[in-house]
Amino acid sequence: MKWDKYTIATTTAAEDVISALLDELGIEGVEIENNVPLTEEELGGMFIDFPPETPPDRGESKVSFYLDADTDHTELLKQVRAALEEARNYMDIGTAEITSSQTEDLDWINNWKQFFRPFAIDDILIKPTWEPLKESDRGKILIEIDPGISFGTGKHETTQLCIRQLRKYMDGAPKVLDVGCGSGILSVVALKLGASCVTGTDIDRDCLVSTSENLKANHLETAPAEFYIGNIIDDAALRQKVGTGYDIVVANILADVIIPMAPVIPGHLKEGGVFITSGIIDFKENEVREAIEAAGMDILEINRQGEWVNITARKAAG
Repeated sequence: MKWDKYTIATTTAAEDVISALLDELGIEGVEIENNVPLTEEELGGMFIDFPPETPPDRGESKVSFYLDADTDHTELLKQVRAALEEARNYMDIGTAEITSSQTEDLDWINNWKQFFRPFAIDDILIKPTWEPLKESDRGKILIEIDPGISFGTGKHETTQLCIRQLRKYMDGAPKVLDVGCGSGILSVVALKLGASCVTGTDIDRDCLVSTSENLKANHLETAPAEFYIGNIIDDAALRQKVGTGYDIVVANILADVIIPMAPVIPGHLKEGGVFITSGIIDFKENEVREAIEAAGMDILEINRQGEWVNITARKAAG
């Protein structure tokens, strides 16, 4: 189905008002684009490999809406323009210029997939479920991922750093805890590398669906794996469910989450257990390292890829 996309150039102060005006005219669902910095709460609720980098916020916004391309919308657009001019009488709505383009359902669903291609991390091949396996890749450890549009693909430096560390510290059949599991990619990797069991946590309920689908894609639907929703930092009941005695805890989140999380990690690790973490931008490295050491863990190694940092630590004995 084809759609006409109409975009209103406005201000961030007016975007909610314009959205409400469109709703009153029977236009359901709008798309808002701006460069307003994300709050700490919003960053903590993101489940992609890394937070987006945006240009400076200059108070500009775009409010878009979609209408069936096979229908004449002349009258409706007149009403939209009239509503905008009325709004201009009591607030700054910017130019309120309306531009148009055309798209299809298929574009929204699949266009992003062109940017996700198979790639290798040493001997581990990460491949989207819709790509065929090449003969030359048949000897690699295969991880198939269908991340959807809200979760990471594994290609970002932070996830690659964690995967390399999992590969290095997976000794025998360890028990693994994946904090902030997202699409479940690190849980899948751990199981493929021989983990005896995996537990994952995340604060977004959608991760349960994404993780389940990726376990199935890798023929791991019957694997010993449990996933819970909640914040391990301040949820004592969740920590009790998750339990203790883990050989490895892995967390690919953000520095500002890892820092308050560090004190609770030793409680889930057995003595000598390893904490693998990334999602740390380089200028936050010292803060995270200090938090990990203050929690009673010894730094084993620090690795860097681009501007991102991995810190791997071990729970000290007794």
